[in-house]
Amino acid sequence: MEFVSLLTKLLAMDAAQTTRSKRILSIDILRGLVMIIMALDHTRDFFHIGAMTGDPLNPDTTTGMLFFTRWITHFCAPTFVFLSGLSAYLSAQHKTPGSASSFLAKRGLWLIFVELVIITFGLTFNPGYNFLILQVIWAIGTSMIFLAIFSRLSYKVVFIVGLLLVFGHNLFNLFPAPVDPDGGLLLKVFFTASGTVVPLSGKHFIYVFYAILPWTGIMFIGYGVGYWFKKDYAAEHRQRNLFIAGLFAILVFISLRLINIYGDPAPRKEYHDLFKNLLAFFNVSKYPPSLQYACMTLGPAMLFLAVTEKVNNWFTKVTSVYGAVPFFYYVLHFYLLHTLLVIVFFATGHGTKEIVQVPFMFRPAIFGFHLPLVYLIWLAVVASLYWPCRWFKRYKETHRQWWLSYV
Repeated sequence: MEFVSLLTKLLAMDAAQTTRSKRILSIDILRGLVMIIMALDHTRDFFHIGAMTGDPLNPDTTTGMLFFTRWITHFCAPTFVFLSGLSAYLSAQHKTPGSASSFLAKRGLWLIFVELVIITFGLTFNPGYNFLILQVIWAIGTSMIFLAIFSRLSYKVVFIVGLLLVFGHNLFNLFPAPVDPDGGLLLKVFFTASGTVVPLSGKHFIYVFYAILPWTGIMFIGYGVGYWFKKDYAAEHRQRNLFIAGLFAILVFISLRLINIYGDPAPRKEYHDLFKNLLAFFNVSKYPPSLQYACMTLGPAMLFLAVTEKVNNWFTKVTSVYGAVPFFYYVLHFYLLHTLLVIVFFATGHGTKEIVQVPFMFRPAIFGFHLPLVYLIWLAVVASLYWPCRWFKRYKETHRQWWLSYV
């Protein structure tokens, strides 16, 4: 209790120093769009009949629609991490270097706690926490702790380190893994994790989906790009820079994909089939996020920021609502989806004997629906979250409680 009381006081003191700034609409639009698309992937995980038994990105077994359903959600995590770095830079403009660094470190620790306790339970509904899942919130939290250290230097240093991490981390794929188990585990957690399972006991495991440093590189690049969004930075220069950077990233992706030597741990597979070759071309590694994956996703994200800065219509107004409260939406959508899953589980005749311990208690391997119904569930869940998100957005705009800076 004393630790919780001390942490609460520290967070409150830090938040009291935070001055609110006018939100940049294009950032909220893009973030809202990827939050909406992200929910599609989690809906597929919970409700698609083949989610536990097949790979939607395998050109040998997938369909065009199933491939697209999974592939389009590839844009969500890197864009979200990139925008987290960008927002961290903008937030730091209203603080001293020390308070900005302190805020990042404390928020990073808070997000790791959220991943382990709140998100893990939302994903598994397992009160015994037999399966701790480290995903994007974990990656953001750990990256923020690193950013807290490097941001004390300069945004240029952060940006350069980010580029080195994103462009260079695939070098580790060219060398054999360390023989030492501890060294191998550290390498996986920091650089090469691809669904690494770390046993804590016979019944408790940690599942590391997101290797830390490749995602840290993406956040650092976002932090460096944040300089273009300063109030005194000319809008036309910002849009030009974003457009050039976005095109450059896309060209790097296409070039590396064609050369097929570096930038992804799994070389592109060649087929005697035009359609399968097309799918294989875009089937890049997310775990960890390869250089090709980062360029494929962040390039369009920067182009989107460049062209939407002055766009204002009903669609952007709706998406910006979700983008203004991403943490609130992220946590809520897991619990809503999983509650719906429990209802469907029992309503379709499944019983308590089919409850499994890992990874999702109410998600047997043979269960679910085909894609059209999965899409309907996704749209219904996203639509139902609009009004809660709109309410919380207005609450944040009209209230000044310290804890709002952490959600």
